Amino acid sequence: MIGLRIGARLESASNHKPSNVYNSWVKPSSARKPLKTPIRIAIVTNADWYFWSHRLALARALNQAGFEVLVIAAEERGYGEKIVGEGLRFLPLPVVRGSTRPFTEINTVKHLIGIYRRERPELVHHVAVKAVIYGSIAARVTGTPNVINAIAGQGYLSRAVGLKGMGLRSFARLAYKFAFAGNRTRGIFQNPDDLNAFVRSRVVSPDKAVLIRGSGVDLGTFAPAPEPMGVPRIVFASRLLWSKGLGELVEAKRLLDDQGIASRLLVFGLPDEHNPESVALSQIHAWEREGVLEWGGNRSDMASVLQDSHIVALPSYSEGLPKILLEAAAVGRPIVATDIPGCREIVRDQLNGLLVPCRDPAALAKALRVLLTSSSVRQRMGIAGREIAVMEFGESGVVAKTLEIYRELLGPHWP
Repeated sequence: MIGLRIGARLESASNHKPSNVYNSWVKPSSARKPLKTPIRIAIVTNADWYFWSHRLALARALNQAGFEVLVIAAEERGYGEKIVGEGLRFLPLPVVRGSTRPFTEINTVKHLIGIYRRERPELVHHVAVKAVIYGSIAARVTGTPNVINAIAGQGYLSRAVGLKGMGLRSFARLAYKFAFAGNRTRGIFQNPDDLNAFVRSRVVSPDKAVLIRGSGVDLGTFAPAPEPMGVPRIVFASRLLWSKGLGELVEAKRLLDDQGIASRLLVFGLPDEHNPESVALSQIHAWEREGVLEWGGNRSDMASVLQDSHIVALPSYSEGLPKILLEAAAVGRPIVATDIPGCREIVRDQLNGLLVPCRDPAALAKALRVLLTSSSVRQRMGIAGREIAVMEFGESGVVAKTLEIYRELLGPHWP
């Protein structure tokens, strides 16, 4: 095995003093540029774990610049204390992902209005569907001057069928149009397909739409490593949803087993009880008993998981730009993913991975077989993936592009 030696690593983020009390502020350290009157910024998303995995680096940069950063999210997995330990404030949000009950949704909007009135942030950054729609309503009601709305894929809305699906999409279009109506509002899109769709439908004007591909990857933590010994391991790491293609991946593994192709399918992640497409734990355990996969639950050390793999697979139905694929590329692992917006941003077919049709277990098995049976192809694609990650998707570059939008909106308030 030959180790991968590509690209420079980014320096790790600076240390932050811990705090054990919610809503307490950490005083600016000598490394930060203090403001006479610190400007308050709110980052609003649907779940604490999503903020931690996708927006923590941005919040650290804002904190380091001297802003007071308020994180507003549903506390689903107990990340509140860790967020506060970063020198940020955390306010739990009573939002239920997947709910369409009017009373529940109105309560979330009212809660956000109350927070915005009390905290008076100079800028709010909304991430995910409900945060964008409900947060924009709250910002308009309270006169919050600057709004950033980040569209991280269209998720279940794009796949819901029947009258309910049509109704949800019609509501969402009107709600998005309202969300992007303000003069001092900007939209961040993770892939050009989503950006162009919003512009073509006149939901957002071109001058307010910005393409920033994903949330970036920590190139130092997610560093290349030689392949492990033993039977080749395919890793799937995501929320356990049917729409992530887990069912197709299981069927592809069965096909590979029937062909006598040795492999192990390692699955990491948890079901999402708030998502109608969640795979039940009973189904996961049934697949385990069958021997078609090994479930590792939720892991916080994804760099180690990926470094201990041979291939990363994500046969998803729709994406913004999956962070797990950025991490896989950074570690130097070849990727098999579906040929859809978001996945195409990081997977260059035949260069650092293979793209397959959506919902096609046979095509998925064929692509996996190519990689399972050739270590030289895996190594070549892994090297190319690391180069792409270093050149295009480093976390510091993504944060810098995002801060440029903050700088534009905040103008004289920028330190």
